[in-house]
Amino acid sequence: MHNIIATLHNTLKTLVNIHGNIELLIAYSGGIDSQVLLHALVKLKQERLIDNEITVCHVNHGLSDNALHWQEFAQQECAKLSVNLVVKSVHVQAQAQHSLEALARDARYDALKTLRHQKSLVLTGHHSDDQSETFLLALKRGAGLKGLAAMSGQSQLAQHLLVRPLLNVSRQEIEAYAKDHQLCWVEDESNLDTCFDRNFIRQQVMPLLRARWPSISNTINRSASNCLAGQELLDELAEQDLMECKASALSLDVDKLASLSTARFNNLIRFFMAQHNCLMPSTEQLKQVRLQLKAGDDKNPQIKVGLHFFRRFKGTLFLTPKYSDISNWKMAIDLSNNNIEITLPDNLGQLQIKQDIVVDNALTSICLPMPGQEVSVRFSHDNPKCLPDFRQRSRSLKKVLQELNIAPWQRKRIAFLYYDNELVSVIGQFVCQPFIAPADQKGMIVSIM
Repeated sequence: MHNIIATLHNTLKTLVNIHGNIELLIAYSGGIDSQVLLHALVKLKQERLIDNEITVCHVNHGLSDNALHWQEFAQQECAKLSVNLVVKSVHVQAQAQHSLEALARDARYDALKTLRHQKSLVLTGHHSDDQSETFLLALKRGAGLKGLAAMSGQSQLAQHLLVRPLLNVSRQEIEAYAKDHQLCWVEDESNLDTCFDRNFIRQQVMPLLRARWPSISNTINRSASNCLAGQELLDELAEQDLMECKASALSLDVDKLASLSTARFNNLIRFFMAQHNCLMPSTEQLKQVRLQLKAGDDKNPQIKVGLHFFRRFKGTLFLTPKYSDISNWKMAIDLSNNNIEITLPDNLGQLQIKQDIVVDNALTSICLPMPGQEVSVRFSHDNPKCLPDFRQRSRSLKKVLQELNIAPWQRKRIAFLYYDNELVSVIGQFVCQPFIAPADQKGMIVSIM
């Protein structure tokens, strides 16, 4: 049995023992790597060494003039091998500070995630030379252990398991297999462009290294494996620290964080952010987060980290997204319908209004407006005095929101119900006493879902 086929068979045998006779989704570009992967898998299927259903996914990025040709090639090859093919077209939009290669890769993985709802094994044709190149790219960026671990043999991809079964197979072996089996494949012309860092490493750096040290790919990959083992230990430590420091799903206890050494603090923050699919912070950003933990108790500092913010409030460090300014948002509400739903801005949910309801607890019901009064929902106020349903005396709205221990950034994201320009309710928090419907009268219930 050819080494590539044997490697695939051993990997799949282990995975099937764990996951059952699960469907195989092949990430297929039509290039030599994915062509060899597909051919070897079909051979295993034909020889009844595996029973798994095989589905091929070709992603058309539209980045090359040859993209349609590659798609047609994928259709022809899959028809020849009698395997099911799904073509996904994606749009890759260039972004500042992001490589086109990385954006295209993310688009491919997003397409693969949506291919099946049930768990599947997603197989790619990455090999040991790809692993060496990935290591050197990470080294060039100044990456830590996680980056230098390069590509793992198995990782989660949404509900799927992403598997790279050929990571211990060289490009030379793949080319020999393709030649032996007289396979055809497509060549991406962009692979010749050394403006791309990976191509520069592949075409100019690696040949020099191999000329000096023929086994350099093996030693680089051994280093990547050692980095992976080190990262796994750091993750175990971070899990323990997170159990101690976690205040909620998206927050950490400041005093417990401050007790950690700088190295353990940085490790925990990176681990915590990775759990929430955030961009990894720089060392300088981590330094600023730790520094702001020491700010005075009367301060509520916030630090931008990637696309997210760390915000401190009352001894807790919260991880939040970047919020939009919604202070000018206002919507007049027509109460001619009994049941009303309004989509609030910036992913704040659905505002629901149910009318003509008599409830036992009058505190949850708001009296209906007088004829001619404008009913509106806003996110701004002029700090009026108000008398919430839980207070005996009036107080300014800002002071009431502080009493309720609502974080400063959340106070800007609370919806207010107005009749004309008079505050009726802080939705989800309280109803002003003059607007509470008597228990035996019909009113309306306003909530956010």
